[in-house]
Amino acid sequence: MAQAQDFTAVLKDVMGSFPVDTKAMEDAFKSQASMNEKLAAVALEAAEKSTELQATWTKDTLSKLADMTTAKEEPADYAKAVTDFASAQAEVAAENMAAFAEIAKKVQMDTVELLMAAGKDLQEETTAAVKKATDEVTKAAKKASA
Repeated sequence: MAQAQDFTAVLKDVMGSFPVDTKAMEDAFKSQASMNEKLAAVALEAAEKSTELQATWTKDTLSKLADMTTAKEEPADYAKAVTDFASAQAEVAAENMAAFAEIAKKVQMDTVELLMAAGKDLQEETTAAVKKATDEVTKAAKKASA
């Protein structure tokens, strides 16, 4: 009767010919962590600027609202106060919305720069890894055929 071939040794040899580079995985993890840190810094800076802008806008609005609510001698003065408040708020809103847009534009530009730099780094790392793997496979093939 024919005996079944033991593929354990063959599989072990094949797997040994294709070593796993754990350093590459560690480097990829470090690159990802660094990228996340940079993206978080961009987001936190934008949140800080947005919060400061919103706080300033709120203080300004409350100050103007306090001026509007003071007692007036003539009834027409109330209408003028409301009109002045509304017109000032429209102007301030336009300025603040433009400032928010600038913050968003900066976040977008910073994010694109980070992603482009990461893509370039990834391309360089991939090229190096493929070259290294090709060299190792070539060496293993030569060793196996010898």
